[in-house]
Amino acid sequence: MNTPPHDIASLERQVESASRPFRHLVDQIQRVLVGQDDLIDGLLCSLLMNGHVLIEGVPGLAKTTAVSCLARGIDMGFKRIQFTPDLLPADLVGTLVYKQSTGDFAVKRGPIFSNIILADEINRAPAKVQSALLEAMQERQVTIGDTTYELPCPFIVLATQNPIEQEGTYPLPEAQVDRFAMKLVVGYPTTKQERQILDRMATTSPATAIDAVMKPADIIAARALVDQVFMDDRIKDYVVELVTSTRDPSRHKVPIMGLVQYGCSPRATISLTLAAKAKAFLDGRGYVVPQDIKDVAHAVLRHRVGLSYEAEAEEKTQDDVVQALLDHVPVP
Repeated sequence: MNTPPHDIASLERQVESASRPFRHLVDQIQRVLVGQDDLIDGLLCSLLMNGHVLIEGVPGLAKTTAVSCLARGIDMGFKRIQFTPDLLPADLVGTLVYKQSTGDFAVKRGPIFSNIILADEINRAPAKVQSALLEAMQERQVTIGDTTYELPCPFIVLATQNPIEQEGTYPLPEAQVDRFAMKLVVGYPTTKQERQILDRMATTSPATAIDAVMKPADIIAARALVDQVFMDDRIKDYVVELVTSTRDPSRHKVPIMGLVQYGCSPRATISLTLAAKAKAFLDGRGYVVPQDIKDVAHAVLRHRVGLSYEAEAEEKTQDDVVQALLDHVPVP
């Protein structure tokens, strides 16, 4: 077992102070959104862990509104890109434009040069457009012509997709799906929440005003603290066991043999660790507890588990596989 840092009390005070603005940000977002606590927590975790997010849900569940509220609450650049079948890679990253007056080519930067990118209905664009995001998501840079340009910091892609419409959609390739640190599934509101939505939004001019309570520099400073959040060696081992059990279920007799075609990559191990640290930070703690791992496991692992035909025949979902892992891998 590794020893906690001697200044853990000091770290706790720093985390408590630095996480307070995030709670204010949640209050601002909830002035517009009703419910969707898991979605809001996931978006904040993604900001803190410097990871991208895939948001899945049927139309009308405020996915786009949540992202827009997040950007307004932090006072940083925000671009919404509507993905369509006729979209071109240059429409995202930009292109070289010939200037007849000078005889030279000038760079026209695309909308991807912003802090928060909302890739709305990402699965409606063909593979060549989806792949244009790969360099930006992994390297935080794009190449236009022969020149590579750094993207602003923070930079995060929040992509939405509709799980039920298949006509005119293009499934995301596994290489791109794996680059999303988290996949958040948005469900229907409860009956009580639905009534709150009616009371708040059933007007021709619904309230959407949000005050900016944070700046990009606050995000960067908070990330430095997230890196310092303490994680015991036994919890690190727990993370590794969860991920490797997707590849070898027999390690802990997890009853998913034959259900998984391919397991999670090492990116899952990294993302699960960072997401747990971000969750601890948002809770005002300077250390990770096993429950933090469980709280973020579904969001981090569900899209990285490849189901077999047998799983589909038995109507098993990726969340069923993740839950089986949580139920059978020993908790430290």
